Amino acid sequence: MVVRVARQASRSKARKVVVAADHVDIVAACQAHGINALLTREEHATGSDRLAEACELLGLGDDELVVNVQGDEPLIDPGLIDACADLLAAQPECVMGTAAHEIDDPAEFLNPNVVKLVRDSNGRALYFSRAPIPWWRDGYTHGVPVLSSPQPLRHVGLYAYQVGFLKRFPMLAASPLETVESLEQLRVLWHGERVAVHVSNTRPGPGVDTPEDLERVRARFA
Repeated sequence: MVVRVARQASRSKARKVVVAADHVDIVAACQAHGINALLTREEHATGSDRLAEACELLGLGDDELVVNVQGDEPLIDPGLIDACADLLAAQPECVMGTAAHEIDDPAEFLNPNVVKLVRDSNGRALYFSRAPIPWWRDGYTHGVPVLSSPQPLRHVGLYAYQVGFLKRFPMLAASPLETVESLEQLRVLWHGERVAVHVSNTRPGPGVDTPEDLERVRARFA
């Protein structure tokens, strides 16, 4: 799956694609398929911490931009990677950029494996949650027959960073909200930093959060 993610990422406009792994078996699998990979420490608490070490190992400058594609997104759209990078480049007041798309299925809205987000008037993230947000008080009085308008947003596991901020990230104290929700991006908001959000007009391919998701994605490739 990691190899497929890297191959999708290589179709973007990124100057370089590298897998940051925590185990020699992952590095070996990548190398066997011609994918550039480097070994990072095992004890990183989050993917952002791991990415920060990767930036140091690659010697990246503080003014460069990197995009972190999660290893469980084998159908990630290369154009979405470009869109996140372009968005962050256009909004230097933000230290991080990410992506989302509209939710059209009430079951998906209620699924805790599906991360939701809400934005402010400038399109920046206000909050991320595994809970259904925003909660339509009047519409949900008798269950969830329909979704609110505008439609709620599903967060896509994709992050663009300013390298300078990414190097600072491991030194920031973990947020209590990050611990409760198990969402590392909440650390960024907790410390008052801004996160730009690109809303895609199309639904990205499904990610892999459960064994059932894996079977669905395998069927797509088959």
